[in-house]
Amino acid sequence: MQPVMTAADLHDFMAREFPQMHDRFEVVGLGPFRASVRMEAREADLRPGGTVSGPAMFALADCAFYLATLAMIGPRGLAVTTSCAIDFMRKPAPGGLRADARILKLGRSLSVGDVTLFSDGMDAPVAHANVTYSLPPRG
Repeated sequence: MQPVMTAADLHDFMAREFPQMHDRFEVVGLGPFRASVRMEAREADLRPGGTVSGPAMFALADCAFYLATLAMIGPRGLAVTTSCAIDFMRKPAPGGLRADARILKLGRSLSVGDVTLFSDGMDAPVAHANVTYSLPPRG
């Protein structure tokens, strides 16, 4: 099953529905049941010690999975997070982060999967999240 939305479609959707956030995230890869999303950490995303804050990484993981889900089901804005557990594994460097979202099961009412976060210049992941989204009824 191929995505029904392109990266450009997702960008337009975010600009229309989430104008306060759309410039934070960029879809850099899209495929069946997958999306890669980048975020450049800003000064407000940093915490003492020169690392990206947990809430900023959580936002990236959540948004990446949201976009992966919408790419597969279409622009249904009322898809919402019902569960997310994140493990912070390494200290990310300030700067760019990439989230690789993967849908493991896409049903009529739930999208279940995971997201792995990487910091620019590091090979090993910095965080991993398990995510479940509730999907709105069709029509």
